[in-house]
Amino acid sequence: MTAIEGSVVLVTGGGRGIGKALVDGLFERGAKKVYATARDPRTVKDTRAVPLALEVTDPASVAAAAERAQDVTVLINNAGVSMHTSFLESPVDDVRKDFETNFYGPLLTARAFVPVIERNGGGHILNVHSVLSWIGLAGSYSASKAALWSQTNSLRLDLAPRGIGVTGLHVGYVDTDMTAAIDAPKSTPADVAAQALDGIESGAFEVLADDLTRQVKSGLSADLSVLYPQLVA
Repeated sequence: MTAIEGSVVLVTGGGRGIGKALVDGLFERGAKKVYATARDPRTVKDTRAVPLALEVTDPASVAAAAERAQDVTVLINNAGVSMHTSFLESPVDDVRKDFETNFYGPLLTARAFVPVIERNGGGHILNVHSVLSWIGLAGSYSASKAALWSQTNSLRLDLAPRGIGVTGLHVGYVDTDMTAAIDAPKSTPADVAAQALDGIESGAFEVLADDLTRQVKSGLSADLSVLYPQLVA
């Protein structure tokens, strides 16, 4: 378990949406320092945070961020994209963009910051997944989040002996820019962030942030027709 109070945390995509709510929640719980990253750090408006330039798909940018933030004890991989792809019709480059950000981005940051966290006495990594990690309704976004889920499970095994816990956050629709065009019940970023931080502090392996996510996960052991009723319509 990792206490938020007194911790030093880096949040990727920390300027808006869930990332901004995580930054707020971290300070409310007594974090000592929070690095809030963005491609353009000027978009980070929280004056309590340390804005830090980071492009998670660029190894040089990730390495520079890790060199700057040598005091980190908690890494939150929140940055993500959705290219709204079709596997059959969208440009393959768009498929790659989902994987570059949603899978390889967290991999690069984990590889850069695990040695930092270990030198600082251990800590925690939180990866932001999605309910779509478990159901293939969104093309390469679903596939990239499914791959991230598997990465998280592997890292959890690798890092436990090194004193670093790993939590996966799964969530359905959240009221952010990414879901602005979707007409469906949505969680608030603040509620999702609170559950995520509870998960870090309790050492949870996974956080299922809403009823939809819990429902979908419960269907993983059932026949595929439960998750995909359109197959038998």
